Amino acid sequence: MNLTGLHLLLSYKCTYECDHCFVWGSPLAHGTMTLAQIREIIRQALELGTVSQLYLEGGEPFLFFPIMVKAVQEAQRQGFDIGIVSNAYWATTEEDALEWLRPLAEAGLSSVDLSSDLYHGDADERSETPEARFGSAAARALGIASGTMTVETPEGMECYPRREGGTLMFRGRAVAKLLDGVPRRPWQGFTECPHEELENPSRVHVDASGYLHLCQGITIGNLFQRPLAELIAAYDPRTHPVAGPLLEGGPAELVRRYDLPHEEGYADACHLCYRAREALRSRFPEVLAPDQMYGIM
Repeated sequence: MNLTGLHLLLSYKCTYECDHCFVWGSPLAHGTMTLAQIREIIRQALELGTVSQLYLEGGEPFLFFPIMVKAVQEAQRQGFDIGIVSNAYWATTEEDALEWLRPLAEAGLSSVDLSSDLYHGDADERSETPEARFGSAAARALGIASGTMTVETPEGMECYPRREGGTLMFRGRAVAKLLDGVPRRPWQGFTECPHEELENPSRVHVDASGYLHLCQGITIGNLFQRPLAELIAAYDPRTHPVAGPLLEGGPAELVRRYDLPHEEGYADACHLCYRAREALRSRFPEVLAPDQMYGIM
């Protein structure tokens, strides 16, 4: 595995409880990285020697602002390119957004990506959220690269107006909240994982418990229990109990390999994969973890 990017889920806690959230972020969620844990992750990334980029994500990382600023400072000091992903709740005006982002610019933040779609704030089908607009303008004024992340509304979803954007994936809370009216396709046709590079991933996520995620809820170990360099060296995608079947034949192969109960149709590959993983959690509890990723808080 040639790992170049490490995404730190600073917390599962969030200001919103979005219907499409992969990680079941919520104001009620628990688990937040300490500064000591962030320093340990940075140390392990340096020791691995291939990581060049760190991202701070959540949940909502701006809820832990002083720790986030310190993390940016320390990562930048060690030579990492560092970015942040946020829902932009803090960008109530452009003037306010400048005050939020100024300490991060001074700390060496490279980029900020802001959510802007019908699942966040007050956007309509024609415009971005005001918060994303204010945040992007403030970032530009401070010399921070910025982008917006928009999730599409699939055909058949009457609960939201139609809007184009990045693909909505039916995993996490989307499975519980967004399936009504969405067309289904036969399960046998989902023969590949269309979103994650499981053979040789260039980036992984690490959460506050130390779990290292190939995809949210599919782990290859815990870097607070075994060093990152060892986890990366030991990863064999073909023998991994979940990644292996996915590489061989997608979510449909997970169903066949483990003889799992299933419906006849699913909204997308993520939907079938997520339901299959839910059925397998008791068999592979350390691989399909933590509970948070499966809506158990």
